[in-house]
Amino acid sequence: MLKRTLSRFLRQLWRLVWRGVLVFVLLSVALVILFRFVPLPGSMIMVERKIQSWVNSEPIRIQHQWRSWDNLSSNAKLAVIAAEDQRFPLHRGFDFVELRRAWEASRDGGRLRGASTLSQQTAKNVFLWSGRSWTRKALEAWFTLLIEIFWSKQRILEVYLNIAEWDSGVFGLEAAAQHYFGASGGAMTERQASLLAAILPSPRTRSASRPDAQVERRSQWVRQQMHNLGGVGYLERL
Repeated sequence: MLKRTLSRFLRQLWRLVWRGVLVFVLLSVALVILFRFVPLPGSMIMVERKIQSWVNSEPIRIQHQWRSWDNLSSNAKLAVIAAEDQRFPLHRGFDFVELRRAWEASRDGGRLRGASTLSQQTAKNVFLWSGRSWTRKALEAWFTLLIEIFWSKQRILEVYLNIAEWDSGVFGLEAAAQHYFGASGGAMTERQASLLAAILPSPRTRSASRPDAQVERRSQWVRQQMHNLGGVGYLERL
């Protein structure tokens, strides 16, 4: 009797688990397809920042203005590719070359460095929370696969530039350009774009308008990489 009851319970539990997985898969696919065409009203990272501000009793104003692909600076598009993911047009969401290099560097005792692609960063920022748990990394991989399937490379970069965090509460290229330079996100100089790209590793602790020596060096490196890639003509590969 006990054995039959336990067996029935496990079967019911298994059905519930699979139903839950099916609902999650269908909802996640539907959301990704929807956001292929609809401007995103925000991101999960924005929600996370709001919740953190309430918990810490430190009010924060989210600055965010969506801009379409044609209204985003070509210099900024190229700068973030040069800084964050130079093989962006070539991979399918995961850069195994950089992953191998990062693993080899850590194996040899070097500093562990990130190897996340723009696709992975977009998936995380839009759909997930910050953190380093295996659960989040697995979900990040799932959403990365989905956006690579259903979105074009242009769409991935468009979304990334519109939801990337560039300072506390400052999200998206338009808000960042106005915040740091009093300029439009559609008409940025090469230097301005490279400075914004240079602070992306630590956007809430660095400034693009008052760059320290480290940010200046990185922005110069970004500009050199932009030239090495062939300038804004590189964007035609997307």
